[in-house]
Amino acid sequence: MRFIGRQYELKTLNKLYKQDSFQFVVMYGRRRVGKTRLLSEFCKDKESIFFVAEEYNDKLALEKFSKRILQYYGMNEFMSSFESWEKAFLFLGDRAKEKPLVLIMDEFPYIVMANKSISSLLQNLIDHSLKNTKLYIVVCGSSMSFMEKEVLSYKSPLYGRRTAQLKIEPFDFYDSIKFFPKYDFESRVVSYGVLGGIPQYLLKFNDKYHVEENIKEHILDKSSYLHEEPINLLKQELREPALYNSIIEAIATGSSKLNEIGTKVGEDTAKCSNYIKSLIELQIIEKEIPIGEKATTRKTIYNLKDNLFRFWYKFIFNNVDLIEQEMIDYVYSEKIVPQLSDFMGSVYESICIDYLKRKNKKLELPFIFEKVGRWWGNNPVKKRQEEIDILAINKDKVLIGECKWRNELLGMKVVNGLIEKASILNYIDKYYMFFSKSGFTKEVLDFAESNEKIILVSNMEIKE
Repeated sequence: MRFIGRQYELKTLNKLYKQDSFQFVVMYGRRRVGKTRLLSEFCKDKESIFFVAEEYNDKLALEKFSKRILQYYGMNEFMSSFESWEKAFLFLGDRAKEKPLVLIMDEFPYIVMANKSISSLLQNLIDHSLKNTKLYIVVCGSSMSFMEKEVLSYKSPLYGRRTAQLKIEPFDFYDSIKFFPKYDFESRVVSYGVLGGIPQYLLKFNDKYHVEENIKEHILDKSSYLHEEPINLLKQELREPALYNSIIEAIATGSSKLNEIGTKVGEDTAKCSNYIKSLIELQIIEKEIPIGEKATTRKTIYNLKDNLFRFWYKFIFNNVDLIEQEMIDYVYSEKIVPQLSDFMGSVYESICIDYLKRKNKKLELPFIFEKVGRWWGNNPVKKRQEEIDILAINKDKVLIGECKWRNELLGMKVVNGLIEKASILNYIDKYYMFFSKSGFTKEVLDFAESNEKIILVSNMEIKE
């Protein structure tokens, strides 16, 4: 499988390598996001020792680490293990005096949890010995909160020792669809809507087959890898998965405010808030406020950030009995197909935002925006709540977007509706961008032709 995406991260890692000096890089990101694959690509043409930690006690962890080093240098017949972590690191520092040596310590949190003094030991070694070598250490972890609190925070002994940190995010739409070069645009959008930007999930779909076949074989089939992936991930990361399950399902089925979620799951909002915080750290849920509002606003809502979780809790969680009876075709045609277009609405909005971010980076928009997101709030004239799919802002300029994932042409009713809604926004210079899966009526095309503030987008392909 060819290596896809991560150009920035790879470029950063290689730039540091070319400095020919000591490096201490902290890399973290949620499980399955492709950290190990990225590091393997980086190490391909370099002298490197790749150690993947597991949940062992300290003695066994040191033995495994020692074995990896000694095997690399062909010394395993002469000694079985280093006496201490300190001697192991000093040995590597000695080997990296003249030329660079990359040391990857994957799943670093397991090592620290087995030996709380590792961070202090590393700090001391970096300060007094390793900084004068060409050792290139990368500590990598999937526990986001652990890496941020125990490695990156100012309370950590390692604070200030890192030469770079990389948070590995899921792919956006445009990197994700590189996994499906044979699909047409609509099939790519639906595949992304189902799987999200997690490389390990994207690899499961085969674009030789229709999206329907892939969903049936790789998600609905009870023997498939993705069939229980959300549940397995929660069990791996969290205690009490039952309440987390209920919270995720509440959000997946339309409850977005804290009080709505609490009511749906039958728990008080304070307890729900703590559980939601853990799910945010795992990048399963995201907290959202209207673009341009202060962080303290009471308009906060919660969404599922991970598309596979959204799909799974929407269509699989409540149809488990049917799937257990192997009624896969029925679940697909009767439970998924009728609601798939609605489900794809918010996915399409996120794709439109990815499109705008890429265009912004290429300076291909009427102005450079600084913030982009959704907006909702009160219309004082109409005395009602309004929602706007996309707001991209820069001081007194704003780009206002509407996204329609429908099998019909977008007409003037939608155009006029958005212009009317936008009248409550206090920006001097307003541009309007309409995204439509199926294109636009002649009336809208003519209107846009004579109005430079109206931008129409139906083809969202972007050349690299």
